[in-house]
Amino acid sequence: MNQFCSFFTSRLGLVPALLAAFVAGCGGGGLDPILGSPGFTVAIPVTDTTRPTVTLTVPAAGATLVPNNTMITATFSEDMAPASISDTSFTVVNTTLGGTPVAGTVSYSAAARTATFTPTTPATLASTTLFTATITAAATDLAGNALAGNTAVLPAAGSHVWTFTTSAVGDTTAPTVLSVSPLDGTAGVCLTRVISATFSEPMDASTITTTNFGVTAGGVAVAGTVSYDAPSRVASFSTTDVAGFAPSTAFVATIVSGVTGVRDLAGNALAADQVWGFTTGTAPCVSAVNLRTSASFGAFGGGAGVTNQGVNTVVGGDLGTTAACTLITGFHDAANVYTETPLNIGVVNGSIYCGPPAPGTTTTLAIATQARADALTAYNELAAMPPGSDPGAGELGGLVLPPAVYTSAGGTFAVTSGNLTLDAQGDANAVWVFQSAAALTVGLSATPRSVLLINGAQARNVFWQVGSAARIEDGSTMVGTIIAPAGVTISTAGQLAQTTLTGRAIGLTASVTLVNTTIVAP
Repeated sequence: MNQFCSFFTSRLGLVPALLAAFVAGCGGGGLDPILGSPGFTVAIPVTDTTRPTVTLTVPAAGATLVPNNTMITATFSEDMAPASISDTSFTVVNTTLGGTPVAGTVSYSAAARTATFTPTTPATLASTTLFTATITAAATDLAGNALAGNTAVLPAAGSHVWTFTTSAVGDTTAPTVLSVSPLDGTAGVCLTRVISATFSEPMDASTITTTNFGVTAGGVAVAGTVSYDAPSRVASFSTTDVAGFAPSTAFVATIVSGVTGVRDLAGNALAADQVWGFTTGTAPCVSAVNLRTSASFGAFGGGAGVTNQGVNTVVGGDLGTTAACTLITGFHDAANVYTETPLNIGVVNGSIYCGPPAPGTTTTLAIATQARADALTAYNELAAMPPGSDPGAGELGGLVLPPAVYTSAGGTFAVTSGNLTLDAQGDANAVWVFQSAAALTVGLSATPRSVLLINGAQARNVFWQVGSAARIEDGSTMVGTIIAPAGVTISTAGQLAQTTLTGRAIGLTASVTLVNTTIVAP
């Protein structure tokens, strides 16, 4: 029995049924030809150590002329523990009056990842007054990680603090629906399409529910769930039927107005019901790929390590490799430092997983091995999708692309002649898959390029399956999960411009190199 099996067998010994199944697998499973591990996979849980952050506030920090009858909201980077969001962890004070507390109640919408402070009395926010809102580190995610705030000054360490100034009047304008998806009258809609609407202003997430946003066919309600994305102001309806909507069927979507309808943050209701129709086709929509345990990694360097060459590199999420920990250079997490120098300092907000010697252990290597196997599975699933079009003959710069699978006829994709825009058309669950048999290049030397998201597009739903290596030039802004056997290089040593990836950089075999790079977990 190899070392991998021996390690886990010793820990399963107290559970006879699990031990028997595990030993059987070790004894007859054979070896995986790529990873060299037993011919089955063991799901090893990766501990969530990433602290949540506040990604959006309404009002925004420093805002002026804020309506004096508004609610105050904060949207988080991940799901939060509802019990930790309360009137003790989320407070508002009148700064002009020396920090006098504002009376109010606090609620949390899990579907929107948004906490809301509602003043007890309408127009309780006095006019032309400075207010300070604070969410403390008592607010935690579902794993118990405390909020990572925007201040390190005691006694507010770990708190997210922002200020705003109110106006002398309240908001009495009714919200409107700016756009719907699919458009009214659209035919041939794919079966698992998310139905959505974009509002003219920030909305009260607690009022956007299946009670006032629904879909019917022939007058019969379709079972579904409703969510609200605060940054894009998009409300979405998803059918709970795994097969999606019924094929070749006419549907009507309705968002309710009035007293029982959806409302903005000042309590103004939608002026009139929003009603639109669409007809389904027979095909399912393109679905996001399940990254499994590799989803927690912002950067993964296959069996060759991860290198940082700059002082402004920050990796959101975990970082890993199946190589020895000595091949992680220029990084530190909360527990250990990995060959940092004064010129190469990289912060990992999650944990670093690699092989022995210390701080690598058999356990951290097993976690990295599982993540690599899961990334390979996702890569193969992306590559196996039916090929799509190549609208720019390999050059994606300057294009505006709807959700779909795109396949490079020549084997390479580039975003070099201009920026690439991904248009979700109001569908927050829209998916893009880019298949390239060889390389991916974003930007040129001294000419950064960006991949832009509009109309509800989400970085978590963008995937780049790259046959060899991917390169993101300095100063560029990239989105999506990049999986490339020959690794990912972001920027060039010596460059000071900050390069941003909202997504993941995963090398299946080769390394990942970062230079003054910010990786934001999607």
